[in-house]
Amino acid sequence: RVTARRTTTEVPYSAAEMFALVADVERYPEFIPWCVALRVVEREEGALLADMVVAYKVFRERFRSLVTLDPRAGRITATYVDGPFRTLRNEWAFKDRPEGGSTIDFLIDFEFRNFILQATAQQVFDKAFARMADAFVARAVKVYGKRETTPA
Repeated sequence: RVTARRTTTEVPYSAAEMFALVADVERYPEFIPWCVALRVVEREEGALLADMVVAYKVFRERFRSLVTLDPRAGRITATYVDGPFRTLRNEWAFKDRPEGGSTIDFLIDFEFRNFILQATAQQVFDKAFARMADAFVARAVKVYGKRETTPA
């Protein structure tokens, strides 16, 4: 069974600011729950290859993703290359709002090869997904300063 979730969040930060924050993958261990290490293996214009180590209770897994960065389109996509998953895909889309701030659309879709890992992930996924989305907003406050949410 594939686990997938999508969320759309309005933030008082510009699309460019949020894009930069999400694109700064080397900083993920500082604020993403369960991300204990991240190393960029290769970097070229518009793309990078990264190894991430995630740990939760007794589980510790490393996986590699290809991250494509398209600042003009306001899109970041991470596709699975190697590790414990059968599939893994993250998609981010950032769009400025006319009244200020931006809208962030985030999708994560994954399935572990290992049944035990998949069952464990499904048990905590909704909470983990919410914590991860909140972590990026909290990071924006830390990096860019607190801003009032713009009325819709």
